[in-house]
Amino acid sequence: MSKATCIMVQGTMSGAGKSLLCAALCRIFAQDGWRVAPFKSQNMALNSFVTRDGLEMGRAQVVQAQAAGVEPDVRMNPILLKPSSDIGSQVIVNGEVRGQMPAAEYFRRKKQLIPDILAAYNSLAEDFDIIVIEGAGSPAEINLKADDIVNMGLAKLVDAPVLLVGDIDRGGVFAQLFGTVELLEPDERARIKGLVINKFRGDVGILRPGLAMLEEKTHLPVFGVVPYLKADIEDEDSLSDRLQVKNAVKPLDAAIVRLPHISNFTDFMPLEQHPLLGVRYVQTTRELGAPDCVILPGTKNTVDDLLWLRQCGLEAAISKLAQRGTPVLGVCGGYQMLGQTLADPEGTESGRPQTLRGLGLLPTQTTFAAEKRRTQSQATVTAEPFAGAHLTGYEIHTGRTTVQGAPFCTLADGTPEGCVQGQVFGTYLHGLFDSGELTEQFAAYLCRRKGIDPAAAAPISMQEYRTQQLDLLADGVRHNLDLAAVYAAMGLAQPAERGNDQ
Repeated sequence: MSKATCIMVQGTMSGAGKSLLCAALCRIFAQDGWRVAPFKSQNMALNSFVTRDGLEMGRAQVVQAQAAGVEPDVRMNPILLKPSSDIGSQVIVNGEVRGQMPAAEYFRRKKQLIPDILAAYNSLAEDFDIIVIEGAGSPAEINLKADDIVNMGLAKLVDAPVLLVGDIDRGGVFAQLFGTVELLEPDERARIKGLVINKFRGDVGILRPGLAMLEEKTHLPVFGVVPYLKADIEDEDSLSDRLQVKNAVKPLDAAIVRLPHISNFTDFMPLEQHPLLGVRYVQTTRELGAPDCVILPGTKNTVDDLLWLRQCGLEAAISKLAQRGTPVLGVCGGYQMLGQTLADPEGTESGRPQTLRGLGLLPTQTTFAAEKRRTQSQATVTAEPFAGAHLTGYEIHTGRTTVQGAPFCTLADGTPEGCVQGQVFGTYLHGLFDSGELTEQFAAYLCRRKGIDPAAAAPISMQEYRTQQLDLLADGVRHNLDLAAVYAAMGLAQPAERGNDQ
């Protein structure tokens, strides 16, 4: 096959489960022997990743690439929007920052990005057999349809058959699906090959009369009812259930500050999976309480989130905990906040020139500039009590930090990175817990402080855990989706038939 076929997953709303369904399809097709790649023309998210060649893309397509068993490639997500305010975003095209744009300006200009989208898609299509395309939000946003480049607009450009997914867990799934179909133009409806009901709990037999009526009213088949699967896989940031966790139920209590512009909270999934670590996200001093450690995560707007931290009282509460010896870890923007000063002389981070004091827990000074550092990194921790832990991560930040104290780790080229002072640690490395070594040492350190035997737990590696969860997701979808109909929609034979033909 010289050019890939494709299938597109669109949803009735944000959070309908498009990302995970695409990941499941990537996994299923790869298990069936196809070369598979994910694709999303435009992603809006603060969880991002740096590829091997130093380009930035959304983590949803990274997870889907992992499900497909291929290396993440920026062609899989040519446009990434990283919201920096309620009305504006940083616009990243082909992994490079194109600029900061208010929403109105981006909507005026986004059709100019169609050549970039098609170049990325067509290039992928030369390298793979199947492209699994994810839409965004809903295709029935009638105020946005004229300039659409991510739902039916993209489906027309690449001639994609569409699966339309509705979320029954939120209620009103029949109205979601019927209303979406009714708001589409006839040529758009013709692209929908089947409907999928997602996140179902209960006896599917009770649902069947409704399915029959839905098929009658929409003149479209229901391809499947997918249950509410308990696979622990990264979510899109704004709707993630894990950010709602307020109470730790394990022996160790790790409190992560839920900053208004929190980004890359996926850094802490390995901590959540540790059998002794209870990870919770907090927004008030009352929620913070007296945890065993405090983590300041990354943020898309360090200056605004530092001011929020100050205004809501969390800055003072964290400082008091640090003075009492509670370990504090800052990652990327959180690391910057822990320093003495944050200078934004050109207003590139905050929109106006200013210098702020930080929390003053680390002997560092950060200056923001327009140029963003994007690189994958390997490092070895030099800070006690984690010395010797090997890290594989990546950096995405505009600030440059001057360090007067001891480094947190040493990069593979010998460059010192991050800072440590007492029980306060800071680093720019996202993904620092993924290798598992720091996770184990971090948990053991907290156990010793609390008098718990760290040998009581033997967690599996992050890679093994991720593989298990992706297989669980794929199995659940495979058993509840009419894959014969999905293959037929793409004009492909099922694997068994394909094998017989060969």
